[in-house]
Amino acid sequence: MTQTRLHQLFTEQGQSPWLDNLKRGWITSGELERWVERGVRGITSNPSIFQKAIGESDAYDPALRELVVEGASIEDSYWSLVTADIADALTILRPVYDASNGQDGYVSVEVAPELADDTEATMVAARELDNRIGQPNLYVKIPGTAGGVPAVQQMIAEGRSINVTLLFGVERYADVIEAYLAGLEAAEGDLSGISSVASFFISRVDTEIDRRLTEIGTPGALGLKGKAAVANGKLAYALAADKFSGPRWEALAARGARVQRPLWASTSTKDPSYPDTLYVDELIGPDSVNTLPDVTLEAFIDHGAVARTVDVDVDEARTTLAQITALGIDMGEVATKLEAEGVSAFSKSFDELLGVMSTRAAEFK
Repeated sequence: MTQTRLHQLFTEQGQSPWLDNLKRGWITSGELERWVERGVRGITSNPSIFQKAIGESDAYDPALRELVVEGASIEDSYWSLVTADIADALTILRPVYDASNGQDGYVSVEVAPELADDTEATMVAARELDNRIGQPNLYVKIPGTAGGVPAVQQMIAEGRSINVTLLFGVERYADVIEAYLAGLEAAEGDLSGISSVASFFISRVDTEIDRRLTEIGTPGALGLKGKAAVANGKLAYALAADKFSGPRWEALAARGARVQRPLWASTSTKDPSYPDTLYVDELIGPDSVNTLPDVTLEAFIDHGAVARTVDVDVDEARTTLAQITALGIDMGEVATKLEAEGVSAFSKSFDELLGVMSTRAAEFK
């Protein structure tokens, strides 16, 4: 097997490259297996990904037709199609899970985005998905909203593996780590079967901060463009390194607990003037994950730089964010705004896909 930079990322730097995309055509054609052979160690999905996969392809039509004929509702049909893809992907990734002793090989599926602020409903949905799919390498994705964080803690306490998503700020990330630790402390027995990642979004931070810096327009402000997202990620990594050490963590580790790894999400560059592997090259380090769309994976395989960077120049990262704050940009307010926009975008994708499926279902009747 030819070694790629994705293999090097893991073997040399301890970072796991995952694929941020999933569609049925990749499963049936063998494309997903080829990605694993090239070094991909996990898969993430979200409502927007499934909107493109199902809404822009006829690959799902036979299954949808069958569900419609059986009388399934549109939303139930959606979950049937999604969980079928997830189950097939879990099978493909299971050898990675087994070979890594449960470190990698995960596939993530997200609860309905409309539940983001409803703790109880989120817990019900997460349990239902976890029980329905029933595989050890499944991550149920729960948004790290104010309503989602208590659900995360309870799911961890119940022994379920969770991908906490839509994190944009270090303060909320601290809440998520606390929820994970408290959940582990409440769980019974051996903790080695519980796993979690915290999906910290990167590029959208630069998109929002850059827009504000451009509006300010001073040379000092413009000189900070393209620096906020990486700085934010470095401080998140430093926070994780601090929290997953010391007596509290050591007591949990003695029971088999695994570090909740930061997962860098939204890592394709949105500004074409930035290097296409910027958010990979600058956030490499052990005990972390980077989930990348296939285009960015291809770019990194071709010309990415494999070197430890995530904990280099951390003081400079703090200075960068302090300078941004001094210009009147509140990082906490930015994180809150981006979280709300993320929930809204996923909800829109979810609703639009159900509309497309309704139209198709009417044709099948």
